[in-house]
Amino acid sequence: MARPKGMQLQNTPISEIKPNPNNPRVIKDDKFEKLVRSIKEFPKMLEIRPIVVNDDMIVLGGNMRLKACKAAGLKEVPVIKASELTEEEQRQFIIKDNVSGGEWDWDMLANEWDSEQLKEWGLDISADWGKEEGEEAPKKIKLSDRFIIPPFSVLDTRGGEWQDRKRYWLSLGIESELGRDSQSIKFSKMAEDLAWAGQKTGISIFDPVVCELAYQWFNIPKGKILDPFAGGSVRGIVASKLGFEYLGNDLRTEQIVANRINAKEVLKESELYPSWTSGDSLNIDIIANGYNADLIFSCPPYADLEVYSDLKEDISNMPYKDFISVYREIIRKSCALLKEDRFAVFVVGDVRDTKGFYHNFVSDTINAFLQCELKLYNEMILVNAIGAKAIGANGYMKTRKVGKVHQNVLVFYKGNPNKIKDNYPELDLSYLKEENEK
Repeated sequence: MARPKGMQLQNTPISEIKPNPNNPRVIKDDKFEKLVRSIKEFPKMLEIRPIVVNDDMIVLGGNMRLKACKAAGLKEVPVIKASELTEEEQRQFIIKDNVSGGEWDWDMLANEWDSEQLKEWGLDISADWGKEEGEEAPKKIKLSDRFIIPPFSVLDTRGGEWQDRKRYWLSLGIESELGRDSQSIKFSKMAEDLAWAGQKTGISIFDPVVCELAYQWFNIPKGKILDPFAGGSVRGIVASKLGFEYLGNDLRTEQIVANRINAKEVLKESELYPSWTSGDSLNIDIIANGYNADLIFSCPPYADLEVYSDLKEDISNMPYKDFISVYREIIRKSCALLKEDRFAVFVVGDVRDTKGFYHNFVSDTINAFLQCELKLYNEMILVNAIGAKAIGANGYMKTRKVGKVHQNVLVFYKGNPNKIKDNYPELDLSYLKEENEK
């Protein structure tokens, strides 16, 4: 039988073929060794069942065969280039070509494919896979569709889905670095830990995807957000775009002016705008008097890692002991403005003192909330791009320091956790579909 046009067999150097990073099928241990032996003993089998690739030479069918061919020492292998398959047909092929033999990577299937499609294509899925308690049938379980980013304790900002989402937010014109510049911001001697620094100015830029996740996962629909360490514009703009009321306070008037200008540029004639106030957050109880928050969300100064001003009220230029004392009081007053049965989310990262030892700032933050009778409910590690950290790795290791490339996302809860299911409905992410249709 002749192969379809555009799908001709051709011998190709094995070095030109790229394994599919999203391959959900694996063959382990003795079964893989048997595959290697069979290729060595009967190489013509590859002509009967060649490796299938797309136009970019990425494998659609035969990832394990490609791996086995490399192990067998082959320099070239027969391939079929499936040039005429659409992107959707390629996804179907990956599953249908692997329905028998080997083992499934169930985590990857859950992240990348829809359960109903998998069953239609012949994959035998357990009736309970993807089913939540009380449900009669499993829902569509592609985690990125249900939660934006899979809701696990490690959030990897380097992944493709994360980067795509971040590019969307920044494409709107968010410039959170406005109001600060590398000349006005002073950096600690321990600023090599600033792995999450922004690319434009060298100052820290808050990730809009973190905002989106915090607001969608831990706020009620149309809930009110209080941010006692507002900083740049990103947290307020993302809140307004998603339909949440936002009140952020920052000590520096010039920062608030810049935030409002950027919000006007991005939100234009939007009906919902973030509110920013300028003042000492030690007075947040007065500044936000009467504001009953549904979510506290903030990213405070990391001690003196970045010193934002010479103002005596600025906790970023205080000795750590004084910094923590004022910091605890701001958290206490903020938590008093939070409604019962609600979440508070702080994004923090530990920093070193002048001798190079960590302050234990993450634990100090946890203790500050515990003193307000908010319990630690989730902790997520936010993994940041390594970038320029790789260049300085040799320098760090001279003093046996390791480069810091993560932050901690701490989620606290105030009230009775048994009420979470009643107060927090299933996520409505229909706006993502609307964005894609524009």
